[in-house]
Amino acid sequence: MQNNTGEKNPACPAGRYLTEKGVKPIRLGLLINLFLTVAKAIAGIYGNSQALIADAVESGGDVVSSLVVWIGLKASSLRPDSNHPYGHGKAEPFTGFLVSIFLLGAAILIAISSVKYILAPNESPAPFTLLVLIMIIAIKEMLYRYSMKTATELESTSIRADAWHHRSDAITSLVAGVGITISLIGGVGYESADDWAALGGSLIIGFNASRILNHSFNEIMDAAPSAEIVNEVKNIALSVEKVRGVEKCRVRKMGLEYFVDMHVEVDRNLTVEEGHAIAHDVKRKIRNTKPNVH
Repeated sequence: MQNNTGEKNPACPAGRYLTEKGVKPIRLGLLINLFLTVAKAIAGIYGNSQALIADAVESGGDVVSSLVVWIGLKASSLRPDSNHPYGHGKAEPFTGFLVSIFLLGAAILIAISSVKYILAPNESPAPFTLLVLIMIIAIKEMLYRYSMKTATELESTSIRADAWHHRSDAITSLVAGVGITISLIGGVGYESADDWAALGGSLIIGFNASRILNHSFNEIMDAAPSAEIVNEVKNIALSVEKVRGVEKCRVRKMGLEYFVDMHVEVDRNLTVEEGHAIAHDVKRKIRNTKPNVH
């Protein structure tokens, strides 16, 4: 954060802790997705389920996206240097942008494969594929909740994108389960229900990817954060003794941290030294209240 004296604070002391905390759900998701990719592919091939095979492709994309998010979080924690005086925080939303591209790519691949098998349907999937899908849905939903909890705490775009990757996988698995159930119950003439389910799942993935893409792009372009965050910072400043008002408050997000430019109003009869001390009090209170403000 920068006060009206032009002095800048040192790097946020919570930054390294925030990054290490953010890596935990990424690491866990990476290991689980490696297992699920293999499990889905084997079950899809031997169980004759195109929806499960499409799910395996999507989980493979999850592995790649988790690696990208991991790298992005590590990069965003690098200290500022002469070429990057504001740090490397933009690496974090950029990884969210890349993850959304992976999601869109997976949606397109699944849609193409689904249409192909809708036009030339095979026999119905094996019943055991439903048990595989139930296991997948439970695991991915738990991963989504854990990752989203961490993303909310850290206000991380890339972890939120990765969390939605898990939720998208759970949704496509649920839709695939519905399609397989219809195919098994309906019998002859309903073989393509599994493929229609995969197509529906691709549309859900594409929709979520577009939302993440828009959010990541706005953050990369330094779009203003929510009014709630700006008002919170203003109210903290106004609670400091002898602060008469806040003339300007600009906030932008850099990775897991926020940069704040603020002008506070004080009594015109105060000395420069007294005004300088009040500015430091404002800065100190904001950083103590919100450790991710830099």
